[in-house]
Amino acid sequence: MWSDVFHAVFAPGFFQNGSVRQALLLGSATAILSGMVGVFAVLRGQSFAGHALGDFGATGASGAFLLGAPAIWGFLTVGLLGGTAMDVLGRRPRERDVATGITLTFILGLGALFLYFDTTHSNTTGAPMTILFGSIFLIDPALVPITLSLAILTLMLLFVLYRPLLLSSLSPDLARARGVPVRVVSILFMSALAMTVEQAAILIGALLSTALLIGPAATAIRLVKRPGQAMTVAALVGLLATWLGILCAYDSYNWPPLHRGWPVSFFVAALLLLFYLAASAGATSISRVRIRRNPYRHFPQTWKKVASPRERGDA
Repeated sequence: MWSDVFHAVFAPGFFQNGSVRQALLLGSATAILSGMVGVFAVLRGQSFAGHALGDFGATGASGAFLLGAPAIWGFLTVGLLGGTAMDVLGRRPRERDVATGITLTFILGLGALFLYFDTTHSNTTGAPMTILFGSIFLIDPALVPITLSLAILTLMLLFVLYRPLLLSSLSPDLARARGVPVRVVSILFMSALAMTVEQAAILIGALLSTALLIGPAATAIRLVKRPGQAMTVAALVGLLATWLGILCAYDSYNWPPLHRGWPVSFFVAALLLLFYLAASAGATSISRVRIRRNPYRHFPQTWKKVASPRERGDA
């Protein structure tokens, strides 16, 4: 019985396939990194910036393809430049969206030009489709050590920045008062954010790289309150969605249409949406229970102070 269930879940050759093992390795590293960095992106209100960085990477990858260079360097180069530009232009929190929109408009126009030349000169749409939607099973094995090294480097940068980044994210004025170089911390975080998004874009595509960045982080923040716990939960949620997405994509080769597997990016994005909805429903249920247990739930907030025995003189 258990053997039948196992074979029904895991299609033949799943654990023996080299491409699957490589996808699981790269996907795990990227999911952990995206979940942890994504918590700070959500706390700092830079979800839109994370999405924009994916589009920046698509432009860079299109330019790299046009020049005959590896797409990863195009992703990273334009992503880092775009992230720095957004941070420099949007010095105040209220200016960030405007700066992101202005930079994104130019980058998208440039990306459209690159894609036009790519399809015109190569007479193929394969490269643009890979750039936009990813292909985790077709990653060049030579990129594995590069991607893992970048993930480790980004995590080290995040751990070094953790305390000043957390303080500047929650209270920039207090961080400045305590001598934290808020501007430098912000630029370094944008660099870490850019490297995270571009690595995710290589695996699941530029258009859906934001899913791994924001989905696990938003889910974790609904479940726990402490930043450290949220980073751990976000990493685990991202891992689960990535592993299940790879499994579903592999099994889909036996689904209609036969021998044409569904994209991993679809499953990852769909699973993350389901996880977030489930976390939101759970958080709402918990909050309702807490409200029901509150003896002053029917009265205004000021009633607690007025009704206390000490204030009434009963104690």
